[in-house]
Amino acid sequence: MRFIVSFLISMGLLSVPTLTFAQPYIKLHRKAVLIDTHNDVLEKAMPKGLSFDHDLKGKTQSDLTRFGEGGMDIQIFSIWCDGNDKLPFGIANRQIDTLYTTAARNKDRMLMVTSPASLRQALRQKKLGAMIGVEGGHMIENDLAKLQALFDRGARYLTLTHNVSTPWATSAWEETHDSLLHQPKGLNDLGRKVVEKMNQLGMLVDVSHVGEQTFYDIIKLTSKPIIASHSSVYQICPVPRNLKDEQIKAIAKNGGVIHINFYSGFLDSTYDKRKNAFIQSHKAEADSLKLADMPGYRMEEYIAEKYAAEADALRAPLSAVIDHIDYIVKLVGINHVGIGSDFDGIESSPRYLDGVQDFPIITRELLARGYRKKDIQKILGANFIRVFKANMP
Repeated sequence: MRFIVSFLISMGLLSVPTLTFAQPYIKLHRKAVLIDTHNDVLEKAMPKGLSFDHDLKGKTQSDLTRFGEGGMDIQIFSIWCDGNDKLPFGIANRQIDTLYTTAARNKDRMLMVTSPASLRQALRQKKLGAMIGVEGGHMIENDLAKLQALFDRGARYLTLTHNVSTPWATSAWEETHDSLLHQPKGLNDLGRKVVEKMNQLGMLVDVSHVGEQTFYDIIKLTSKPIIASHSSVYQICPVPRNLKDEQIKAIAKNGGVIHINFYSGFLDSTYDKRKNAFIQSHKAEADSLKLADMPGYRMEEYIAEKYAAEADALRAPLSAVIDHIDYIVKLVGINHVGIGSDFDGIESSPRYLDGVQDFPIITRELLARGYRKKDIQKILGANFIRVFKANMP
């Protein structure tokens, strides 16, 4: 019966029941350590003058109260700016400042986490453990001293590239669009020094967004387990940001973890075609926003928010998230998959996963697929904790 209900929900033929603590999966969800390795609420809220310790329902996919509702134990907050922005190191530090200020305002509810010991402390005190992940090597401005400075401020992973390559590492986007690439693929000497420095510091190397050549250069070089903080499976959804089977196998051999991204376009292979048709149906408005120099991703967010009912119909099915988890488990085992939602960095999430308050639904769906309790605990957070500990100097 459980499997039938799960199928009907994933197909949109049955509504999701209200989450109550009487439901058995909620007990398991609360017992597990839930860790999401990628959330963009800082970058989403700051330009609008918002703070995530306020009620942001209808404005963002995350806020402090909803983290609690979703059972979040450890949230890694993404520090991000566009690869073409000027003075990105300064932007990174302002976002970090905001996170520390928010944590200081909410000492009874939040604790900054920089080590396995402070992670355990956050769990003991039942506070949201706030960690820092820097999304894009451009924010170190080609300077190992700035990498050190971000680590000293609490950053515990660095995504080596965003969509734009750095001078020392090529991105997945540019490696698959030759007209954009103006350098040899992979890591150069500085890129190799960055990886070696990160291994020395105990800063996790994040391969989400990096190109295949960069990926294999990292695998060959790193002395510590790596992560993909917010990526999904290429075989199911063939987009440059997803990981191919050989990459997944290489991460498993390295002892690392792939954290599944909730973006509809990385889960459902039909999404991009449907989204493009949706944008085309509002072409005049989209073109005017482009003429006003609005970045493409902002334009898409704006159109999706303005025409919410149409955008909602495009969303990937809930089942797609579990399909990607299943694929990795069957390919390389239970120890190499986790959750990296990308909430507030995506304009479309799967049905019923509207924000961080909805994480218990993942636990329910994993149970419905037949996952054992201890394996669900690994997916929700224990796999990340293992890799985090393994990266300590």
